[in-house]
Amino acid sequence: MNPTGPGRILLRSGLLSTLPALVLLGFWISPAGAPPPDLAPKATPSDGLATYASAPAEAVSATSVSSTSDESVRALQNELTRLLGTGAGRQGQWGILATSASRADTLFARNGDASLAPASNQKLFTSAGALYHMGPDFRFATFLLARGEIRNGVLEGDLILYGTGDPSMADRLLDSAEEPFVRFAQELKSQGIHTVRGNILGDGTFFDGPSRRDSWNPRDLNDWFAAPISALSFNENLVTLRIQPGAGGGPPRVLTQPAEAVVPLENQGRTGGSGQALMVVRDDPDDPIQIRGVMRPGQADVWRRITVSDPPSFAASVLHRVLRDEGIRVTGTSRAVPNRDASAVTGRQMVAPAITQDRPAGQDTWTVAIHHSPPLSQLLEVVNKRSHNLHADAILFALGRIARGDGSFDGGGQALSDYLTGVVGMPEEGLHIVDGSGLSRLNRARPSHFVQLLAHMDRDPHGHVFWTSLPEAGNQRELRRMYRSAAAGNLRAKTGTIHRVSALSGVVRSTEGEPIYFSIMANDVPSPWAAKQVEDRIGIQLASFSRPYPGAVEPDPADALPGEPTTVTAQEQQ
Repeated sequence: MNPTGPGRILLRSGLLSTLPALVLLGFWISPAGAPPPDLAPKATPSDGLATYASAPAEAVSATSVSSTSDESVRALQNELTRLLGTGAGRQGQWGILATSASRADTLFARNGDASLAPASNQKLFTSAGALYHMGPDFRFATFLLARGEIRNGVLEGDLILYGTGDPSMADRLLDSAEEPFVRFAQELKSQGIHTVRGNILGDGTFFDGPSRRDSWNPRDLNDWFAAPISALSFNENLVTLRIQPGAGGGPPRVLTQPAEAVVPLENQGRTGGSGQALMVVRDDPDDPIQIRGVMRPGQADVWRRITVSDPPSFAASVLHRVLRDEGIRVTGTSRAVPNRDASAVTGRQMVAPAITQDRPAGQDTWTVAIHHSPPLSQLLEVVNKRSHNLHADAILFALGRIARGDGSFDGGGQALSDYLTGVVGMPEEGLHIVDGSGLSRLNRARPSHFVQLLAHMDRDPHGHVFWTSLPEAGNQRELRRMYRSAAAGNLRAKTGTIHRVSALSGVVRSTEGEPIYFSIMANDVPSPWAAKQVEDRIGIQLASFSRPYPGAVEPDPADALPGEPTTVTAQEQQ
């Protein structure tokens, strides 16, 4: 699918009524079981690392490329071999490959064709596949739909909040997570609607389940980096509980952020008396959140952020409250649409009409307003610089929906595998896609796969967006590691960490400016943090590598690896 093809989002007010019936809410939906789109490689040169020479188009292999006899290369190999023979470098299984982008020779290889768990290096695959199928300007759409007639300012029917996968409806990229809902309320009021005599329905049926992988670590499922994937996400599918002592010895008072969000909750706690201190527990992420134990009168508030079990219901409950705050009365309740069969939209050959006060003839469901996400180029900065799993897997689901008509882990995984093997030219051996984030230990890839992808993205028409999304070493707001070293402001790479796994893959320039693609993957290491120290020392050694480079030029700040600083959290864990 080319960048101008049907994968590009087309949702704009007034543009939808003339689209063919198979264009559903901005996505091209292939029939179930349809073959993937044409995966012919593109020959357009990259506008990204313009000073980087491209590696050969054929598959990169750690065993098929011979190392040069250059004395400087032998010195580098000896130093890295020594490094891997001490401390954390001796522990676990290491796969490493570093190749020159200009000369296409292997500078260092250690198990470069070993199939290993990549952790969040998996996001490099997801990012490249998304840019190919969706393009950097792609925007997710979230719809407010109405079902019913308007009489004297009263909507006699339900409002439907319909999502197509936007993971960004939160304050990370918006001024406020509730900003789109406020605009929806304003649009209702502009149409003279002051009362909704019906329910608020959250519809996330555009994607298929499951919302989590069974192979995700069960100990992580309450944490923010393992939030469930949904076509309708809000606040990154997280709720914050603020628990205060109750009055007169009663149960603790529970407030939520966002305010008045509805989540399954069992408050078994009490205020005063003896017993175990207050706890917030949930053994299974689909079970109600339980509050147990005792709070002392006057005790400081207890705060806990936790994943939500039903994102569409959660989003609908917040919209319900925002409408009330904006002066729109809703007589019904909020809840989720349970499945595709119950959806007024999913699975139907309908085109959302332009925003209009009048219900279109022959349609019982019509569009009130549409919210568009920031472009994919901005979302990928969150994916890679923040290593955000929800964003990565929502993009994987969308990739599956666009390329294969299957918005799920399996559909997205197959679409991504098709891209990596059919476009990038990777060998299938050693490659296994389970999710888009790298959170599963069952993902598998080789260091040579990542080096091949990096070389491919140097020639890709969207290469600049890809490189810009990667964190820069020594940047205190991106990849803080390797500060004040030869790699600082030079090396640009994706980190990766899950239990007993660490990885780092990207590009760095030598002292003469020679570009070097590298991938470092460590599995079964006792300490991923100790493994990262080894990764850093390898990166610094590559940045300190010196040999004559025909393409060397006087350094120019404009030629630095592209990218603008983006605020990051301390999490480099996924």
